[in-house]
Amino acid sequence: MIDQRKLPCRKTYVVCKNYPAVIRAIRDLVIRGAPAIGVAAAMGVALGALKIRTRNRDRFEAKLDAVCQEIVAARPTAVNLRWAVERMKQVVTLNGDDTVEKLQSILVAEAKKILAEDIFINRAIGRYGQRLLKDGSCVLTHCNAGALATAGYGTALGVVRAAAEAGKRIEVIADETRPFLQGARLTAWELMEADIPVTVITDNAAGYIMQQGKVDAVIVGADRIAANGDVANKIGTYMVAVLAKTHQVPFFVAAPLSTIDLSIITGKEIPIEQRDEKEVTHFQGKQTVPHGVVAQNPAFDVTPHRYVSAIVTEKGIITPPFKAKIRGLFASG
Repeated sequence: MIDQRKLPCRKTYVVCKNYPAVIRAIRDLVIRGAPAIGVAAAMGVALGALKIRTRNRDRFEAKLDAVCQEIVAARPTAVNLRWAVERMKQVVTLNGDDTVEKLQSILVAEAKKILAEDIFINRAIGRYGQRLLKDGSCVLTHCNAGALATAGYGTALGVVRAAAEAGKRIEVIADETRPFLQGARLTAWELMEADIPVTVITDNAAGYIMQQGKVDAVIVGADRIAANGDVANKIGTYMVAVLAKTHQVPFFVAAPLSTIDLSIITGKEIPIEQRDEKEVTHFQGKQTVPHGVVAQNPAFDVTPHRYVSAIVTEKGIITPPFKAKIRGLFASG
């Protein structure tokens, strides 16, 4: 996996040869973005399965379950991680008569299938979502929901890519996205690579830019979507959504169905990861605030569904009211 901590200065790769290495990569933000974390989690389960040295199926399943529990605990907010692990566990259940050796190969194949499916899904999201953008649109995005945050192509940036591929002239304004600077470092890098015009702004400039009438639409990804349409995404997304509503700018969310958690009724039930305060108090290893100052570092916030203009999935675009339409996405074939 590309080490996202090093971009854009260096493009280096981290090779994970066992599941604890995958967990460290997820926790340390070597890899981030809900769909990408899901794919990595599936690969981690497969790696864990390959390292289990027993031919007894019961012992194999017990050890694999322990591996799965460790992986799920890596990051609590992004539901794709748990979704991918549960899908891998289901493969074991569905192949109840197979040997341990056969199960190991089946799990590897399933992880690769999840990888391929994610790219296909992102392209479908892009095809639907690009219809929301007019030729000449200027899109504001927060955090990074591009190829780096997925198996490839991207969700929010996938919509932008698809619009550009359709011949539309699209410009992007990327919030820097403190404290990890996913927008400034990753989104800007991806768009430059794709030859799509991009301008980086500080997070606290978003309101000013909208006030100047320079934003035609906001598009973000998601880490978890509740059954009512509330959206958990990178910290600062809620602020952008409120600003968009105030300035009558449509606020779109692009995410696969695997990001929707029907077991969560509203966004109030979504656990919010609290990360190390040093990510706020330090920059590149140097302290930037006075000694003794306490910092809060929530990694995500929740945008209530009333601020969301549309949700784009691989099955199409849904608009408010969301609750019944979200369930309809899962009911259809």
